[in-house]
Amino acid sequence: MSLELKNIRKVFKSDGVENIAVEDFNLSINKGELVTFLGPSGCGKTTTLRMVSGFEVPSSGKVILEGTDITNDPPNKRDISMMFQSYALFPHLNIRENIEFGLRIKKLPKKTVKQKADKIIELTGLKGMEKRRPDQISGGQQQRVALARCIVMEPKVLLFDEPLSNLDAKLRENMRLEIRRIQKELNITSIYVTHDQTEAMSISDKVVIMDKGKIMQVGSPFEVYAYPENKFVADFIGTVNIIKAKVIAQEGSQIKVFSKELNQTFYGITKKAFKEGDDANIILRPQAINLEKEGRENMLCGKIDKYVFLGSHFEYDVRLCGGQNIHVLSYNSMENQLPVLNQPINLYFGQKSAWIIDNV
Repeated sequence: MSLELKNIRKVFKSDGVENIAVEDFNLSINKGELVTFLGPSGCGKTTTLRMVSGFEVPSSGKVILEGTDITNDPPNKRDISMMFQSYALFPHLNIRENIEFGLRIKKLPKKTVKQKADKIIELTGLKGMEKRRPDQISGGQQQRVALARCIVMEPKVLLFDEPLSNLDAKLRENMRLEIRRIQKELNITSIYVTHDQTEAMSISDKVVIMDKGKIMQVGSPFEVYAYPENKFVADFIGTVNIIKAKVIAQEGSQIKVFSKELNQTFYGITKKAFKEGDDANIILRPQAINLEKEGRENMLCGKIDKYVFLGSHFEYDVRLCGGQNIHVLSYNSMENQLPVLNQPINLYFGQKSAWIIDNV
């Protein structure tokens, strides 16, 4: 195990009042994994990252790096590099000097410094720019310099604190792919803090969903999207329809539930153990609902309240016969007819698309 956070708790005190920033945080990260902390503002993402880096000390719990307890070690003794939002480049140094700065502080031989810097300059696509100063290059290039300065130190763990937030959308997309490419090529264990769901889903091996200082779910991007463990994760990741129901019967992962509001029985799947009569929620993603295909189970009727055409797909708001509104996404096959408002329609979703969780 590369990095372990055990029972981490962080409390800030102000005027005698305790504010719990992180609570009961347990996480294991394997060598070479990129793990993203994702959650709303104030959920404890950055505080947790700062405890890994050493800029904050946990109120209780341990930070263990490759079997060694580093909880109370200062940042410069942790063999961890951190890439900040602001890049924090030295304006009076050129690109090569910025990248070599940490190596020179360690008083490595000049030849070694040059060899290491040359390799990283090549890897990060900065060759030919070495003599320019930070104010003579673009924001994306500055970001590459900041990344190069971190990885040239060959840290055991690389930390990212919302590194792309200062870039425009197109450059942000390109740079997150570059960060992922370089991280995989060097096999550096990494933690990435972001509030951007697309960023988290596109680059992560594992995503840690946080709320109010606690871990709500840990899993691959596919797992947290397709199989959320609670209403918070379901609602936080992407767009979702939530239908209240009660459990009728369960057999293994297959489950039968009844929605009083829609006066209808539905079939879904779950990993939880329910009893008859338990409250439950049907988690249904908009793209899982089919407007054209009919099935024997999980049929709905309704009318189109409104729709938006977005080129590759249509997005519909449908008022169901039971009164509830749901969101539907239908991909544009270029053969679809334009929908008609208030047109009665039938909807269908498969059993495997209906993910059932408890009502918490």
